[in-house]
Order: sequence, then C-alpha cells, then structure tokens
Amino acid sequence: MTPPPVIDAHHHVWDLAVRDQEWITGEELAPIRRTFTLADLEPEARAAGVVATVLVQTVTVAEETPELLALADHSTLVAGVVGWTDLTAPDVAGTLAALRALPGGGRLVGIRHQVQGEDDPEWLLRPDVLRGLRAVAAAGLVYDLIVLPHQLPAATRAAALLPELTFVLDHAGKPPVATRSTHPWADRLRALAALPNTVCKLSGLVTEADPRTWTVEDLRPYADTVIEAFGPDRLMFGSDWPVCRLAAGYAEVLDALRELTGGLGEDGRRSVLAGTARRVYGLREPSVRTRAVRRAGAWPLRQA
Repeated sequence: MTPPPVIDAHHHVWDLAVRDQEWITGEELAPIRRTFTLADLEPEARAAGVVATVLVQTVTVAEETPELLALADHSTLVAGVVGWTDLTAPDVAGTLAALRALPGGGRLVGIRHQVQGEDDPEWLLRPDVLRGLRAVAAAGLVYDLIVLPHQLPAATRAAALLPELTFVLDHAGKPPVATRSTHPWADRLRALAALPNTVCKLSGLVTEADPRTWTVEDLRPYADTVIEAFGPDRLMFGSDWPVCRLAAGYAEVLDALRELTGGLGEDGRRSVLAGTARRVYGLREPSVRTRAVRRAGAWPLRQA
C-alpha cells in the first residue's frame, strides 16, 4: 500500500549570514550552529513522503517573517508560515495586514512568540498581549504556543479567554522526557486539552529526551498522554528540523512518530500525519512553478 501523505507542521530554516541565532550557544547546540536552508531540508522531507510543510519563526525580529514568506513564495514544499510580530504593539492588525500584502503573504497561517523565554509565567495574560492575540484571531490566523510546563496554566487561561482563537501547542509543552517524570506536566496538558480551541504538535520530544540514548519507549508515556488528551483530530506531526538533528535524523523522527501512533488506526494516523495540519492551518499544497525562481533555500533578503 502507498504510505499516506505527510505534512510536516513544524520546521525551521536560518541563515547565519543574514543574522545570528543567539539561542544557539554552548557545546550541546554546536552541531546546529550553521546555516540550514530549504535546499537542505527538501531531499530529506521528500524522501520521507512529505508533501507540504509549515515553516516556523525562530527569533523575535520583525524582519524575519517577511523573509520566511518570501522563501515560501518561491518554494514547492512550504505551504504555510508561522511568523512573529510584537503582540504588545498598538497596531497588530495593521502589521498582520501588511505582512499579508507581501510576496508570499498568502501563506501566513499563524503567529508565534517565544513565551518560553519570558520571565513572567503569566505573560500571555497581560492585557496588551491579549489585545494582540485578539487581533491574530480577527485576522483568521492561529497562535502557536511555545511554552514550558510551568507556563501551561497561563496558556490554558488565555485559551479560555479567547475561544475565537485556535491555540497550537508546540512540542507538547516540552515535557521533561529526560527525567522520566510526567507530573505536573501531564495534568497541566490535560487542562489545556479540555478546551476545544486547542491543538497539539507531536514534535520536539526527541530533544527533550537524552539525545544520545533515547528510545521510542522513552517517548511513549508522553505521546500516550498527548494522544489521550487531544485525540488524533487535534494532533499534528512536526519534525522540528533541524533542531531534531541534535538527537535524530528526519526519517528517524518520523519513524518514531509512526510507531507511537500505531494504535490509532488508519484514519487517526492520517489525521496526525496530515489531516489536522491541513485543516487547522488551512493549507493547500504549493503549486509547482514553471517560472524562473531562486533556487529553493536561497535566502531572499540580505541585511545591509
């Protein structure tokens, strides 16, 4: 049988010649302290049966999102972009409209902010942030949550306050896989999942485990908790490439996902592998372009 198509709902690219990625520091992250382009990703993704992807922001820099949209505009793989904008700014709606008017702006599907780096555990509940999130909802976009377990309660309260906005939890809320503990992460995750406007990515688990010794069985208690809490219709696969390379190759991450979702049945696995991402992000597979474009993966904008 032909394997079902796959949508990778979470990956990154960056070009260190454009700007530094200040978060890539220390010996543990040294293997990914280099430029990664769509040209690097595409052979691995295509070989794994991936038909479309969602490209996700990496830094809180306004210039990055137009660059990602331009990359998507020239790509036959990237179907959506989750970008960044300052949610505390007075005119978030205007900024989102301006982004959509740019080349590739039609592929803007969501917004994300590195809440995991905020000192305030209730940052998402600030009045100015909630105002910005309402603008995201009004624009018909989703909001990707990148939070640590202790920030999940605030995320749950924000999602309850904004039922009109779909919240997508990245990396399952970053559970402490390496410590083999599930509490209090599991209870906090279930509270978020109880809200119907929440979705979760089965992504990033391999880098929360011991990157040298992890096994699928190490990941299973966390994947089982997520599957039970959200169900396949609110779960989507994300590779977290190239960050995943710290612990596993692209194919290895996808193979682990398939093993972890083996009990869902064919329909459930199709939802996790592609259906949920297509529905939640409103994705259409990129059309093949016949006009001359930049080589896939070339960064369209350079800093002066």
